[in-house]
This record gives sequence, structure tokens and C-alpha cells, in this order.
Amino acid sequence: MDDQRRQSWRVSIMADSISRSQRSRVMAAVRSHGNKRTEIRLAKLLRSAAIKGWRRQQPVFGKPDFAFAKLRVAVFVDGCFWHGCRKCYRRPASSRKYWDAKVSRNKSRDQLVNRELRKLGWRVFRIWECALAKRPLSCLKRIEKALHV
Repeated sequence: MDDQRRQSWRVSIMADSISRSQRSRVMAAVRSHGNKRTEIRLAKLLRSAAIKGWRRQQPVFGKPDFAFAKLRVAVFVDGCFWHGCRKCYRRPASSRKYWDAKVSRNKSRDQLVNRELRKLGWRVFRIWECALAKRPLSCLKRIEKALHV
């Protein structure tokens, strides 16, 4: 098989069976449940420090990763890529307009969630994924201080 035929054969296999707009609707309907790896890292850290009273996936505005409902403390673990960490975020080389808009929307939503939770009497803490990986004890101290442990 020559190179041109090989390429056209690959393209035919890779072609999507539905239109772009249909694919967009399907993908928009997919809902994630957070960054499990970083959330599990923080859960292990909280358990190792014997910090109790937190729950995950609670029906609280903004869907905090960890909610201490009795103390009204919400903890979010923000992924460096998705939330635009000043230290770690690397802008993708392709589809730059899309990614700039996406990260900007995420940051705006984070600010809205912070504002609304504070109006409802919650204290909000955001921990960067990189901080949790590099300085877990400092992240833990921030949470302990918020909980007055």
C-alpha cells in the first residue's frame, strides 16, 4: 500500500459517525466528578491528621470537593490546568482561543461560587493541585486553622 492510500484508509477509520453539532451536544452532556487523584490525596491527608466532619459530593452550591457542613467550610482543590494556576498553567499550542475562553470561564465561575458561598455564611478555601502535591502539610495547616482544630 502506498502512503497516500494508507493515509486515506486511516482517515476513514477515524471519521466520526455523527455531525459536529451532535458531537458537541453529546460532549456537553458529559459531567465530570472532579479530579479524583487530587481529591483522594487530600482525603488521605485529612484522614491521617484525624480531621473529621467532612463529606464529598454534598448538595452545596458550587459543589465543593470537601464540605464541612456543620462549620460551613467549603474546600476546593483546583487543578492547575483547568483553573489557570499562575505558576503551572501552560497554554496549549493548539485551539488557543478555545482554551483561553475555557480557563477564563472557569476562573469567573470560581469567583462567583466564592462570592455566593460567602453570602450564605460559608468560609471558602481553594487549594491548588500543585500546592497539595508539593506542600501538603501547609495545605493541611490552612484547613486546620479554618476548622479551629
